[in-house]
Amino acid sequence: MMKKILITGANKSIGFETARQLLQKGYYIYLGSRKLENGQEAVEKLKAEGLTEVEAIQIDVSNTESVKAARAKIGKKTEVLDVLINNAGINGGMPQTALTANVDIMSEVYNVNVFGVVRVTQAFIDLLKRSDEPRIVNVSTSQASLTLHSDPTSKYYNFKGASYHPSKSALNMYTINLAYELRDTAFKVNAVDPGFTATDFNNHRGTGKVEEAGARLVKYAIVDANGPTGKFISEEINPETGVIPW
Repeated sequence: MMKKILITGANKSIGFETARQLLQKGYYIYLGSRKLENGQEAVEKLKAEGLTEVEAIQIDVSNTESVKAARAKIGKKTEVLDVLINNAGINGGMPQTALTANVDIMSEVYNVNVFGVVRVTQAFIDLLKRSDEPRIVNVSTSQASLTLHSDPTSKYYNFKGASYHPSKSALNMYTINLAYELRDTAFKVNAVDPGFTATDFNNHRGTGKVEEAGARLVKYAIVDANGPTGKFISEEINPETGVIPW
């Protein structure tokens, strides 16, 4: 039986590359996209590469009705979802200083980066529970680490963001709670940093390649029964074990 994976925000950048790599490994992909036409364009690109086990799913993680509709659509196609990669995210624009951050924009960022993950996870948890090896990857950033961001010697200490980074810190705590609730099951739930990657998300200021970022997400999406759960992973920061402090 081909394993099935839902990736939100997968029509471009890291999400798209993650979908490509998982397709190459023989998984079936539900390619989530806020706009269906963008998702369909992405699917056509993959099919042109000979990667055919993929279909676009319209899902706006900031909209409860959209998430419910996506769950209903996928539920008609499969009784089991093996992996959920909560990749969709926004940064809210830069700069973001603590004294000038716009609360309305912060609210939008939280609605996607935190509440969106909650909506999608709760909507699809029943399908995930039917998998023999269910996996949840919440896409985070090392810059959400309170420990690292309060350490003047850390790599990104001077890269502060009063909307985006706190939203990912909140996502991390949700990940801890989720992993705890599922601790006595076969679930593996982790927050994974793909690394500071050159994409249009950061106007290509990132230094990492999208292929490497995708591979990092893939690794924890298909981790075996001995793999970690309830961890914060950044192989960019810690190439040894991947685990970094919250």
